Amino acid sequence: MALRNIAIIAHVDHGKTTLVDELLKQSGSFRENQKVAERAMDSNDLERERGITILAKCTSVEWKGTHINIVDTPGHADFGGEVERILNMVDGVVVLVDASEGPLPQTKFVVSKALKRGLRPIVAINKIDRPDERHLDVLNEVFDLFANLDATDEQLDFPVLYGSGRNGWMARDPSGPAENLAPMFDLILEHVPPPAVDDGPFRMLATTLDADPFLGRILTGRVTSGTVKPNQALRALDREGKVIENFRVQKVLAFHGLERTPVESAGAGDIIALAGMSEANVADTLADPSVTEPLPAQPVDPPTLSMTFRINDGPFAGQEGDKVQSRVIRDRLLKEAERNIAIRIEENEDKDSFTVSGRGELQLAILIENMRREGFELTVSRPKVVIKTDPETGERLEPIEEVIVDVDDNYTGVVVQKLSERKGDLLEMRPSGGGRTRMVFHVPTRGLLGYQAELLSDTRGTGIMNKLFHDYKPFKGEITGRRTGVLISNSPGEAVAYAIFNLQDRGPFMVNPQDRVYEGMIVGEHSRENDLEVNVVKGKKLTNVRASGKDEAVLLTPPMRLTLEKAMSYITDEELVEVTPKNIRLRKRWLDPNERKRQSRRSDADRASGAA
Repeated sequence: MALRNIAIIAHVDHGKTTLVDELLKQSGSFRENQKVAERAMDSNDLERERGITILAKCTSVEWKGTHINIVDTPGHADFGGEVERILNMVDGVVVLVDASEGPLPQTKFVVSKALKRGLRPIVAINKIDRPDERHLDVLNEVFDLFANLDATDEQLDFPVLYGSGRNGWMARDPSGPAENLAPMFDLILEHVPPPAVDDGPFRMLATTLDADPFLGRILTGRVTSGTVKPNQALRALDREGKVIENFRVQKVLAFHGLERTPVESAGAGDIIALAGMSEANVADTLADPSVTEPLPAQPVDPPTLSMTFRINDGPFAGQEGDKVQSRVIRDRLLKEAERNIAIRIEENEDKDSFTVSGRGELQLAILIENMRREGFELTVSRPKVVIKTDPETGERLEPIEEVIVDVDDNYTGVVVQKLSERKGDLLEMRPSGGGRTRMVFHVPTRGLLGYQAELLSDTRGTGIMNKLFHDYKPFKGEITGRRTGVLISNSPGEAVAYAIFNLQDRGPFMVNPQDRVYEGMIVGEHSRENDLEVNVVKGKKLTNVRASGKDEAVLLTPPMRLTLEKAMSYITDEELVEVTPKNIRLRKRWLDPNERKRQSRRSDADRASGAA
């Protein structure tokens, strides 16, 4: 059977996964009465909750006697490591672009990788039925983007489709006909070349890792040469050609619709999954025992943010989760690093904490969220950028992000002011239609920590920010952090409504009445710059004397509710986020007030000696 391997790439929320749903339906992959969830490819709980694709996944369809393997890729820059790997498996890409928003940073990131690999793109302008669509401008922007990324003349001569993935149609003309996705299927067969195959014994580069409770470790990739069958003897080679292990293939799995089904054999050019290995990993070459040279693996962009993951040493440790020991946390993090090549793990000297480096806040927050759902308890520090040193000049270099902000015209002033305070440089500012303005900035990564929530507040929820790692540039100096102090509980117990009511003028609280608190836990935000210790467990003193005015109703302001991402960016270096399966709490790194004073004096002395 003829083969085609394609990837669908686009920015967040431009409609990749919805389009794949329709491709599966119209190719006959589902029975007529089969119940299929919306966004069927988003199989992970977190993907469904957040409405984004986190993991790259494979599926396949049959069209006119051709087997088409389709890879659905993440659209968020933090998960770019997933995208870089899967481009090794495909021979063509469908670049999906919103008819109103146009190409955004993640589109640029993935397209640049695809063009460097020599892949010929198909451009699909989606959501053509939007009232604010501007397909001609978007098409020009896509052409300019390809030209800026040094596309070849052949790549610049790309075919274009217009349509609506949600409504299940694509056509060569913006006006239709709005019938089905047959024009897209036909264009894929016509424009995407069959997979190039090599002669020789079986070889396959592993690009994604999965685990199955029955089959164990499963590696997916594209067969470069030869054939493979169940029970065949293979070896795994690392990037340097060193033999990692010898194993027998337990199962050969091919993709059919949403299912992985066992097959008797698979040949060169097909995308398959193999089970049976115990140590082989992503970027390793699975090959016949006669093969000694590994397949070249694509290098991955380095991490830009790091956080400290440590054991939960607070008073409530072990009360809500069952995985609290440092060795269990270590094993889980190493397992994650195996599966996700964009994450790096380093064990610290105290053996109870680990430095975890990744692409961005969201990627690290997803890891923490998955761990808490698995029953882990841990504390995490504020994210820090990964600083480099220029080997020639010795100058400190920090990561810079390219930031695109779309806002209503009357909010441009406050966005420019806030990002300038965070050492951002405005590069471009132009109208984007519908009374909105698009601005492009270069901002230090550390300046963007916690800015998303501030942007939504400043623009009344209408601002949209997209960012992408740009380059390492000279360190831009200190950036002002949080301007307020915090309210710290000075006693353990249960928070009392009476105490919170009397302390409300000190600042907004983060706890409800009857929430359990402990000494050193952060219970609110102080309205001034200094930290303040408060007693939120102090109840009302009762007497047998009645007096007017003593029993007025206690009216409480609703507490601040911090999500995991907000909590990570809210804290300072002296604070931690305590993450358990049931709660997210903020606390001081040193719970004892006397120890906090000692550490504060020590850091002041260190700063003074450094200045001298």
